[in-house]
Parts: sequence; structure tokens; C-alpha cells
Amino acid sequence: MKIFINHSDYDRFLKLLYSINNTTLTKFSDIETSPGKAWTFERDETLVDIGAFCLMPNHFHLLLKEKNEGGITTFLHRLATSYSTYFNKKYNRNGSVFQGKFKSEYINNDRYLKYLFSYIHLNPIKLVQKDWKEKGVNNINKTKQYLNKYKYSSYVDYKNEKRKESKILNPSVFPNYFPTTEKFEKEIFEWLNYNNYDK
Repeated sequence: MKIFINHSDYDRFLKLLYSINNTTLTKFSDIETSPGKAWTFERDETLVDIGAFCLMPNHFHLLLKEKNEGGITTFLHRLATSYSTYFNKKYNRNGSVFQGKFKSEYINNDRYLKYLFSYIHLNPIKLVQKDWKEKGVNNINKTKQYLNKYKYSSYVDYKNEKRKESKILNPSVFPNYFPTTEKFEKEIFEWLNYNNYDK
């Protein structure tokens, strides 16, 4: 099922990614006392470092680095609990919002970690062309434009767009694969050009 119905749902989840990533347990309602306050909230130590994110209508992807034992579990539990409470109250429903446990994978090699940056950031293309991985991108320029406008991914943050959502990320603790915007785009678009109709 869709877990993000409209922009306010995406916005709430993005604010949660920033505000609940905090060793001190704080209720979101105590933080967001006025519009936008969640982005100026001064956190204590964070539970995890976030290297990339992408929100899709029925799921999301996060690249996380644990700072202390149990940090990822605590962070994801708080995230799921807080967002589920919000979602169920808003849409007058009961029950679980997320299906089963979160799927996670331990990354232990550099090549796979670098690939994940591309995989996560290219996910939104499925919304405009479901079969792009099998058949290649139909129109590379339109695809690039779509990624540049997709607000619910850290793609635009790596393109150095200045926005409040950039505070979610801490790329400095991850390998510096993309020291420039040009290198980031080159890596991403190598995946798009692979088996592409419009080379």
C-alpha cells in the first residue's frame, strides 16, 4: 500500500529523518511547535549517520552507518512508530503501516557501497518508466530533469542544491566518492546510459 499519499506525508517523514535521529528521545509534537521548527531543532548526538535517502510512494531506502551498537534498530523503530502514529491518525486507520520487518543489508565492500549511492538515487525513475533497468531509459534528458525535480531523495543534495533537507545527511563519514557535482552526475548517469536507447 502507499505509505505516502501527498506532499505533507513526505514532508513529515523527511522531518522525522532529521529530528528523531537523536540519542535523546523527544516527541515530534514537542519539536514541531511551529511550521518548520523541526529543521531548526538542536539535536544531541545522533543515533546514525545517513549517507543517502529516497522516499517512494510505497517504500523508502536509507543508507545508514551505525554510530553505537543498536543505533540503527533504535532509529528505525522510532521512525516507524512516529510515522505510523501520524499516518493512522491522519487517515483514520488502525494497524501496521509498514509490512513486516525492515529489510537491511550489511555493506562490507567499497564497490557495493558506491553502487548503492546510484541505486538509491535512481529509484524514482521507476515512477516514470517501470522497465528502465531492463530496456534502458527512453529519454535521458527527461529522466535527468525528473531526478533534478524529485524532492524526496538526497539526489538534489548531492547536486549541491541548498535546502533544509540537506541537514538529514552526514556524507563526511562515508567515502568521498563524489568530490564534485560533476563526478556524482557522471557516476549516476553511467548507470542510465547502460543499455540505453538514446545513447
